Amino acid sequence: MSDDTTPMAKALRLAKRVLPKRFYEHAAVGPHEDGFAILLDGRVAKTPAKKPLVVSRADVAEALAAEWEAQTGDIDPATMPLTRLVNSGIDRVAGEMAAVRDDLVKHAGSDLLFYRAAGPQSLIDAEDRRWSPILKAAEKALGVRFVLAEGIAHVEQDKSALAAIARAVVPYDPLALAALHSMTTLTGSALIALAVARGDLNAAAAWEAAHADEDWQMNHWGRDEAALEERAGRWQEMQVAALLLGGEPATVKASG
Repeated sequence: MSDDTTPMAKALRLAKRVLPKRFYEHAAVGPHEDGFAILLDGRVAKTPAKKPLVVSRADVAEALAAEWEAQTGDIDPATMPLTRLVNSGIDRVAGEMAAVRDDLVKHAGSDLLFYRAAGPQSLIDAEDRRWSPILKAAEKALGVRFVLAEGIAHVEQDKSALAAIARAVVPYDPLALAALHSMTTLTGSALIALAVARGDLNAAAAWEAAHADEDWQMNHWGRDEAALEERAGRWQEMQVAALLLGGEPATVKASG
């Protein structure tokens, strides 16, 4: 029998995450002066920073309430990706809009779509099939041209191209900006995230584009079950980001 009084056991016990217990009977959506509030037994739910959990769209509010209603004995943030993202938008992004926009432009400077494989030809073709239409649509929407490179050597984009991206992210409110940033991080591509925001791509197509290289590797060398399991978790985050950007419901399915 293990001894849970040892220093190591104590450290592990203290390090173990303690989840709060569900303290409410029902989660619902109610009207609010700023849109739609998440109500827990009739009281407005709060973010970790104690701000009202309120959104401007009814569909987002309903999805949030569903996450809260689905909690059982404990409230587990790991099972609430939309709540986590909305909390981030309200508590953090709203107060750091300029910094988040700047970070998006920085990501765009080394966007996934700019760096193409030198070979083999089947990989070149896979990247071209999934990435080139997105790139061309971005160039048309932004009125710029991007520079491509082979391999991982950094390629400098024209300042006018990055300025166009900086202008493109200005209109987004804190929740949409949080979603753009999340999606950029998940896919490695600000251009993919902006394509979803414009309505050029749905979440599933964007997700497939982001994994063009990984899918090619698995098709040629076999499935990596650990990588696919990790991808499934990140896919949940991708779906809620798409929802905040006005995309399809968070229950959309995608392969892989």
